[in-house]
Amino acid sequence: MGKHEKLLLKILSGDSDANIHFDDLCDLLKNLGFEVRIRSSHHVFRKEGVIEKINLQRDGNKAKLYQVRQVRNIIVKYKLGGKY
Repeated sequence: MGKHEKLLLKILSGDSDANIHFDDLCDLLKNLGFEVRIRSSHHVFRKEGVIEKINLQRDGNKAKLYQVRQVRNIIVKYKLGGKY
């Protein structure tokens, strides 16, 4: 199991939302086909077929808790997790 799959399972489980590294979350979204636009401290992710945009900001080296939850909801809603 690769790095992205492990992170995806960690996010989908919801057990450690406060412990997700910002850079890892950004890499996962890029791997899922999202395009990123960076404006100042905001990393805005968009993907064709996904209505919502994902706006991420750092909290130290971690992703903000509510943003991890937002990412999980979008992954589940659009079935972006593949077999997971």
